Amino acid sequence: MKLWSQTYIPTLKESPAEAEIASHQLLLRAGLVRKLGGGIYTYLPLGLRVLEKIKQICREAMEAGGAIEVLMPHLHPVEFWQKGPRWDAVREVMFNAGSASAGAKPTADFQFVLGPTHEEVITPLVASELNSYRDLPRNFFQIQTKFRNEIRPRFGLMRAREFVMKDGYSFDATDEAANESYRKMEAAYRRFFAGCGLRYIAVEADTGVMGGAFSHEFMVPAEIGDDDVVYCDASGYAANREKATSGLVPADLADAALEGSLEEFATPGVTTIAALEKAPYAVPAAKQFKTLLYVGDGKLFAVVLRGEDELEEAKLGSLGFQLFRAATPEEIVPVMGAKPGSLGVVRGTIADEKALAGVFVDHAVRLIGNGVTGANKDGFHLRNVNVVRDLAVTRFGDFRRVRAGEPCPRSGQPLQIARGIEVGHVFKLGTKYSEKFGAYYTDDKKEKHPMVMGCYGIGISRTFQAVIEQGHDADGIVWPWSVAPYHVLVCVLDPQLPAAMETVQRIATVAEKAGADVLVDDRAERPGVKFKDADLIGIPLRLTVSRRGLDEGVVELKWRSEKQFVKVPLAELDATLAAAVARGAASIQG
Repeated sequence: MKLWSQTYIPTLKESPAEAEIASHQLLLRAGLVRKLGGGIYTYLPLGLRVLEKIKQICREAMEAGGAIEVLMPHLHPVEFWQKGPRWDAVREVMFNAGSASAGAKPTADFQFVLGPTHEEVITPLVASELNSYRDLPRNFFQIQTKFRNEIRPRFGLMRAREFVMKDGYSFDATDEAANESYRKMEAAYRRFFAGCGLRYIAVEADTGVMGGAFSHEFMVPAEIGDDDVVYCDASGYAANREKATSGLVPADLADAALEGSLEEFATPGVTTIAALEKAPYAVPAAKQFKTLLYVGDGKLFAVVLRGEDELEEAKLGSLGFQLFRAATPEEIVPVMGAKPGSLGVVRGTIADEKALAGVFVDHAVRLIGNGVTGANKDGFHLRNVNVVRDLAVTRFGDFRRVRAGEPCPRSGQPLQIARGIEVGHVFKLGTKYSEKFGAYYTDDKKEKHPMVMGCYGIGISRTFQAVIEQGHDADGIVWPWSVAPYHVLVCVLDPQLPAAMETVQRIATVAEKAGADVLVDDRAERPGVKFKDADLIGIPLRLTVSRRGLDEGVVELKWRSEKQFVKVPLAELDATLAAAVARGAASIQG
């Protein structure tokens, strides 16, 4: 039993101006955290209790999946990251810890960095410790504070510079064994998020700078989410926007019939899809080819979409470039012969076709029959363009952004799109890190092979806030039983009354024996203040002890998630409370 007067719960009546979304507002109003700086927060007593409960649920899920807990340093010598496969891609979001020399001033050169994740630490550790097939499989995890130099931290713990994360790493001898480790971790994640009382969707995801064979994100549906989830209830298909595909292009699509020869026509001042749709040209966007130029690892390449489609830039990661960006007009004109707005990839029209590292065409472009594209001459376009006959295609691929209503790739039913908060991510990394850091094992034939790796992240502090974002009402937080800072709140309205405090002690004893944490509001405040704070901090079960109730021989019992309260006779209090605690515990099946 904890007395409110002996802890620190600084609730606020009004939402701070800095808090843009409900969960951020409630983090502050319910006295869970306080801001130190942009994306940096102190956890106050209630918030720390929630954080520790989420950590423990995570720890139990990981250990049940066969993972072993370790703790690695926050501070990393930069040479480990420079040796790894992603230094150029991540250095801009890493904190430089400066010089370690006594009396030296920090310089712009990286010597130590603060870890945003730990592949570059765990892999060389395993390389030095494990070297036989008999040592595998191994799966290590830690729960630790991480650091990321967010340019625009926002939404409280959702996008912070300092955050708590669970990161795990599996090492296997074979691809099949790595798939089994991945499956175990995916199942552990499902246990964890269910154990936190969250509604979630596991979606196919882009591997991003992590690389690897495949990955899944665990998303919590929420309107303020920073990612789009594309899904189909009929088939169970789900993917984030960066990975999503659709059945828009049939597998048996026949090539469009030829209709006339290529014809150049003047389009003075027309440099956009929308402008070409207007009179006198009246070319629908669905009949236009959109040509985009990018630079990948210093080389110019082209991406072609339908005019009505948007590029999903993350999908360009499938092309194999470590770094890519949109090309500038100065880079485009010498190779293509024209400025953006008049570009195309028809054979024979590109000024220096050999200078292109490739022409990558979205599958949906094959739906265009005899379309229109730029002529690579400023102010001119070409009509009667046929995909197979005319375009200089290096290869086809999926590069477009899926739209709601397109057919599901599995069922053919319309796809839906909802916003979601990413709270977990699992990757099958393969051998890219083990090869870089020499994490090899010797098999039973004395032959050496790189270990097959997986990595697994959960945003612990993000999960904390996602629970609030998904579980709140107009009055405050509605905690799931498993992560609530306390399970039972006893509002004692007359704390100076000995009989009231005796009843409080009785409630605490019964509740704690049944497995519940108990907070007692013993403050000398008006009942209205206590009840408003009770709703704000969101403890699942509230019992009210008052002089009037004791005179009637009752205690009031109310669930935070319900509007009505019930009067429990003192003679039935022990049994009713024990049953209520059992109900709360049973409400979460992790």
